[in-house]
Formats: sequence, structure tokens, C-alpha cells
Amino acid sequence: MARTIHLVRHGHHALLGGTLCGRMKGVALDELGCEEIARCAVAISPRPNLVQSSPQRRCLQSACILAAHYGLAIEIVPALDELDYGDWTGQSFDDLDRDPRWLVWNTQRGTSQPPGGESMRALQRRIVDHLEHLRADPGSDIVVAVSHAEPIRAALLHYQGIDLDDFLAVEIEPGSVSTLTVDHDKIKITGINQRVRA
Repeated sequence: MARTIHLVRHGHHALLGGTLCGRMKGVALDELGCEEIARCAVAISPRPNLVQSSPQRRCLQSACILAAHYGLAIEIVPALDELDYGDWTGQSFDDLDRDPRWLVWNTQRGTSQPPGGESMRALQRRIVDHLEHLRADPGSDIVVAVSHAEPIRAALLHYQGIDLDDFLAVEIEPGSVSTLTVDHDKIKITGINQRVRA
């Protein structure tokens, strides 16, 4: 079974902080993002035996940097995908701030969802189901799973027993590593939002 699962958020990209990218096609890492992930690759030790990735380009690029460092292939895993923001995908945060539904979403994550999109609770179920599958998988020992802020945050909230409405209790920065460890058939958190500085 997996002993250690490193949840890596993809590196920085040019739209970060200005646009709600979600599942927009073609969002790519910039130079800073590549550097962040290269530092993660060096810092993660011991060497993993499995690298998984969200299907989104920025995650696949991050996973490629990691996998090349470890000499591994990449497994694309839909459960690691970004939250589906539906009609909000691709909108600027300035525009979203004028949408009353956005305020509801950011205060009631446990019961609301983006218009035409996926609820945070559904996201949490899919990511936790995947992590529990990894926990029980005899073929994986140390896993690097490259994903996005919201799936990683949802998983950490679950394993800390924190309500989804308190989602801001967990910060997940680009190029950060959060680590889960299997202990007596349970998953515990041993690191959150760890950054490797230049």
C-alpha cells in the first residue's frame, strides 16, 4: 500500500490571480512555474515510484518535470482534475466579484456550487475516494499526485475534519507540496503547503 502521498499543486502560470481558469484549455506554466516544480522535484525524497496528474495542461507540464527527474512515466487521473466551475470558467475575478452567486459560493462551499458546475462536496468525494484507493493499492509506495488548489484543499479539509465552509483555513500555493502518510490503515497529514524556496 502507499506509505506516502505527496499532493503537488501545479506551478505558477500567467493567468493566476486574475482569471478563474478552472478547466480552460491551454493554460500553461510560465518560467516561474517551471522553476517552482523543478525545485519540488529535487526536494521530494525518497524517490517516488508513481507520478499521477490531473488532465489539465499546467498539471501535465508540472508532472512531466517531476517524472523526468525521477525517470518515471505519468499516469493521467481524472479524479485529480480541477473543480468544474461551469459558467464561471474563464471569467475574471473582477467580474465574478459583481456576481452575487460568487459571494454565496465563497461563504457556503458546503452547500452551493458554481452555475452549471461541480459542487465542492462532489469534488471532495472524488479526490478522497482516489486517495483511499491509493492507500489500499499494493502497487504504490510513494506517490506524487499533481493537482490543483481546490482538490488538494478539499482532501486536506477532509483529513483534518474541517467543514467545507471553512475552506480558507487551508492555503495551497502554486508549486507547494502537501504530504499524507498512511498510518495503521488511516491517512494522516504530515505536511501542508510546503514551499521550496530558491
